[in-house]
Amino acid sequence: MKKALSILLALALCLSLGVTAFAAGGDYSDYTIRIYSNSNSTERTTWLIQAAKEAGFSISIDDNSVISGDTAAVQAANEKKDGDLIFGLNETRWGQLINGAYENLSIADWTPSWADQVGDFKYDGKAYGIVIQNVLMLYRNDEFGTNGEELHFQHWADVVDSGFKWYRQNKIGGTTNANINSAILYPFADPASPAGGISIDGWKALWKFCAEGVSGGDDYKYGFDPLNKGDVAISEFYSSALYGKIDAAADSSEHPLVGALEPENWNLVDIADGTYYIAEYIGILDKAGRTAEQTEAVEAFADWFGSAEVQAEWAEEFDSYPCNTEAADIVYEGDIPPIYQLPNFALNPIEGADMNYAEYVGAHSAEWTNIMTNLGFYWADASDAKPEPDWDSLDWATLTQKAE
Repeated sequence: MKKALSILLALALCLSLGVTAFAAGGDYSDYTIRIYSNSNSTERTTWLIQAAKEAGFSISIDDNSVISGDTAAVQAANEKKDGDLIFGLNETRWGQLINGAYENLSIADWTPSWADQVGDFKYDGKAYGIVIQNVLMLYRNDEFGTNGEELHFQHWADVVDSGFKWYRQNKIGGTTNANINSAILYPFADPASPAGGISIDGWKALWKFCAEGVSGGDDYKYGFDPLNKGDVAISEFYSSALYGKIDAAADSSEHPLVGALEPENWNLVDIADGTYYIAEYIGILDKAGRTAEQTEAVEAFADWFGSAEVQAEWAEEFDSYPCNTEAADIVYEGDIPPIYQLPNFALNPIEGADMNYAEYVGAHSAEWTNIMTNLGFYWADASDAKPEPDWDSLDWATLTQKAE
């Protein structure tokens, strides 16, 4: 796990939660701030509502029993038209929001006091990074995995030729699932390809990943459990909560992963490309009828939530890595965990396209979803496995469109 905050620092953080709103201008609790987010586990929403209350804010946010995933969060905000603020999502979705892809959602102009603390994770004057997230490829190096063999790949897609058993997700939808697909497809980006800007070899590799991987049906929502139980040698998981999962690994396995920051029977696959990073951002929505005083409350809350002190506490509480560099220094004391030191290919330029890979994913993600849906990728039940497509005879113009 991360280094525990000292008693003195913890006290300082607790005090900061109560005084930040006062320092920003007073008690804002007369206005209930409506928030939409996909970073909304029950634990997160409970914590945030209470911390905000102590800091002088009243907020309303649905937990993931009501809204689950970034698509649902954005759609709900767009349909209800009552939102003051959005946080979470990723660059792909934020690019859509800021560029006006949703009829009823407009991101207001706003610059927080900590704007210079988040590096490149910002849309200047609009939205600013709060949490860095990435997808990881992990492997066991014990008798349930590679028996001591180290794994080195050039690309994520090389897993299909590794000779070891790997986990694959069992459905197309979901942010983590999409990020895994984006990582696998990265080396096959081809702006000239009619197959959603991905070469046919890329779709063949992703099909093999699906066809020969182990899904575990509905028993495994994400890839930590099959790796932890020894059902596969290689798996994929998201960075946030990984160390906490490993700390509690013995609770759900007779052959658990051991060692968080100092792995004993597992490791990261060494992938030359690196991995696909996303950042979660916070931005303020234009809202019809909101008064200047109410907008001040929303801005004060966003400034408070993204501050170094609060983001350090959020990171410590929920095992995440803050975009705010001062918050990261508070939590990690300059000792950055290995899972956040991997090269980031999300920001690499794509040859032949005037965009980086994160932007490229945003431009093509709908086509990729349609291709996978139309061809039947990611069946949950092995008995329902689809036959491999005849790649030479496919009508990509139709496959990239949403099925009727």
